[in-house]
This record gives sequence, C-alpha cells and structure tokens, in this order.
Amino acid sequence: MKTVCIIGAGPSGISAAKNCQQNGIAFDLYEKNDKVGGNWVFNSATQHSSVYENTHIISSKTMSEFEDYPMPDDYPDYPRHDHLQQYFENYSKHFGVYNQIKFQHTIDHIEKNSQGVWSIDFTDAQGEKHNKVYDYLMVCNGHHWMPKYPTYAGEFTGKWMHSHDFKRVTDDWRDQRVLVIGAGNSGCDVAVESARVTKDVYISMRSPQWFVPKFMLGHPADILVKAIAKFSPKMRQKMLTKMVKAFTGNYADFGLPVNHKPMLSQHPTANSDFIDYIRHGKIKPKPAIKRLNGTTVEFVDGSSAEFDIICCCTGFWTVFPFFDKDFIDFQHSERLPLYRKMMHAEHDNLYFIGLFQPLGCIWPLSDYQAAVACQEILGKYTRPQDMQKAVQYEMDHPHHPFEGGQRHAAEVDYNDLRLELVSDLKMAGIHIPERKVKVTLKQLLGSLISA
Repeated sequence: MKTVCIIGAGPSGISAAKNCQQNGIAFDLYEKNDKVGGNWVFNSATQHSSVYENTHIISSKTMSEFEDYPMPDDYPDYPRHDHLQQYFENYSKHFGVYNQIKFQHTIDHIEKNSQGVWSIDFTDAQGEKHNKVYDYLMVCNGHHWMPKYPTYAGEFTGKWMHSHDFKRVTDDWRDQRVLVIGAGNSGCDVAVESARVTKDVYISMRSPQWFVPKFMLGHPADILVKAIAKFSPKMRQKMLTKMVKAFTGNYADFGLPVNHKPMLSQHPTANSDFIDYIRHGKIKPKPAIKRLNGTTVEFVDGSSAEFDIICCCTGFWTVFPFFDKDFIDFQHSERLPLYRKMMHAEHDNLYFIGLFQPLGCIWPLSDYQAAVACQEILGKYTRPQDMQKAVQYEMDHPHHPFEGGQRHAAEVDYNDLRLELVSDLKMAGIHIPERKVKVTLKQLLGSLISA
C-alpha cells in the first residue's frame, strides 16, 4: 500500500489528510503544536503563530470556507481567528482525520533515499527520535512563519520587532511613538490597532499600494471580484481599479502615494479602517527609510522623526528547514518553480499544498490541490509529459502581470487557479460544480447604477 507523509495540520494539511482518507490512501499527519489550525491558533507567546488578539480573516466567509464544509451560519462575514481555529478543528473531526494527527511531533530532516522514497527523521511528543519511510510527501507547513527583517544603515535603539511577534497592543504601547514598516495586510492591521492607544503612529512604505475596503456596495469585496471572474484579467483590472478609486478617493488628497499601476499587478491590502485612520490623522504615511540613528529615523524625502517602537511588517521567507539547502530552496525565488504551484518537475512523489498567495483565500484551493495529488497517486491523473516546459510556462505566464520580487513569488488569482485545478480533476473523472456566490454580475451592475 502506498503511504503519504503530510507535514503540518494547518488548513492545507488537514485538507490533504481528508483527501487521502476519502481515497483510501494511508497517511501520517505530523503537527509540531498541540492544535489544528496552523497560524490561526492564537497564542500570546511569540514564535507560535502570525495572528494577533483581534485578527480577522481578510477574505470573506463565503469565499474562504471549504466548498464541502460550509462555515456556520452564525459566523460573521469576516470571522475572527478563534472562529477559524474551531472551524478547522470541527472540519478535521467531521472527516475523521483529527484522531490520526500526530500532535507535538517535529520533523527534523527529510531526504530522498536511493530507492526514490522519502526518509523522514522526526521527534515525537516525548522527545524520542524516529525514522520512517514514505512513498509520497505532502508539504503543508505554510509560508507565513519565518520573519523577514529589512536592513538599513545605522542602528535603532528603541524596541525593534516583527509583526510575527505582535500579539496585542499592551499598556507598554500607550502614549508611545510607533513606526510601522510595510503597508501590506499585517502592516495596516498593526497600524490601526496601535493607533487606538499610542501617541503617534507612522507607516513607512517603499512603493504605492492599493487599499481595498472589505465591503463595497454592501457586499464583501471578494464576492464582487467573483461576480466579474468571467471577464478577462485585463478587464477585471480596469473594473476593480475604478471601483477602488471611487470608494477611497484620491490618495494624494490625504498623503498616500498615488498608485499608477492597475489593481492586481501587486497584492492588494484589504482593510476598511486604514484610510479612515489616515484621514482622521491617527496614522501618518511616510516614504521609505534612509537611515536609523538611535531613536531617530531618517526618511528618503529628507524628513525625520523620533520613535519608541518600530514594527517590521515586511513579510516572511518561504523556507523548509527540514530540507537541505542544496536539495530544495525557494527562499529567494521570484517565481516558484512548481506546476499548479504544487508539483516539482524533478520529483513526481512530492507535493506542496497551499504554497501560494491568492487574490482570495488559500484553503479551498489547497483542498483541490490535495485532490489532484491523490488522483495522481491513484493513477487517475497524469501530469504534463514535459514538466520542465510546463513549469516554465506558468512562471512566464502568471494569472496577472504581478510585480517581480520575492513578495509575489507565489501570487495567483483565486478564480483562475480554481479553474485550472477543477480542469485537472475533470481529467481524472471528478466533476466539480461552479462555485455559486450571493451576488450576480447583474445584481452588481444594478447596485452600481443605483449608487
């Protein structure tokens, strides 16, 4: 019998386990912590997860739930982290995989042996070392856990931290001068949270960003994106760019750098409070940092200011500590060399599940990635014959012309990747119905006309 090793019991890992379970494929699921949910398990201690006390998901409930396991009706449009952790735990129990999870097991090292199978070294919950061999490997350890820090000339002598270690605004932050570096989703969240109690909050950004309110025309923003999914990528860009401009106004009027690039050329930031806080004077935009000097920060526009706390919201490295660097290393990749963001050209028994950053939610698509992997294991799906060519084509033809750099290495369009995975499953004889949403294009256009 073929055996699968699954690493990580976050949402991608439990969906991989569910698919193995449903297809009669033997698996072991290893999780280093004591709960399912990955980053969505809140813990006030640092180095555990990337969520803070008030974290809510940035994609809507409708577009984030697994398609075969809806979220409870009483969940809000944008659930809180504890809602999500409970949802993932219920999901794993519903599909009969929870009791099979090996909690508090740490993967130490993985290598492909001379027989072409996977040799796994791990430490169990009692601290004992073990080795086990598997035919297939599904890597589901996530990519939001190894903090990436910026580097500058000089030195800052105040509190220097990363958003990964931000859990809540404590009394220590009250009346402090705070600088947030980075205007992605974490950066805007930290800025808004700290602005509630601190003396001054500034946010530094190297380049213009797009800021999308969570609700537009009375609907979660990603539902509107789904409503126009059948348009061409270029048309979607034009429509979303105009909609966001209409809802937020001219950035230059309130000190934000104007973004001349269309929507979807970079990962947008979803936050309904950020623009309001800027316009209320609670958050002050700044350009990139030039130099640090004690508690003084110099910016590239020649201005400077004093700060007590700097929080770096500058993303994460994509790393796999259990692989040797000369085996697989994506840390500095600007495009992930994976077909469907999951299949490696040189290893047909290795799958990366959930290793992508969508304009939308990861988990429903992780479920379909795992389904494709299981169909290949069963011999019902055949990957492209020339995998090197297939991988290169996807790297050269992203869903949208995303900006370069490591930030967009794993970027995909949710609806486009779903179509690709659904098409692959159809090849294996599995038909997935079109995902229905609460608002149609006709209703959207009616709302726009009424507005």
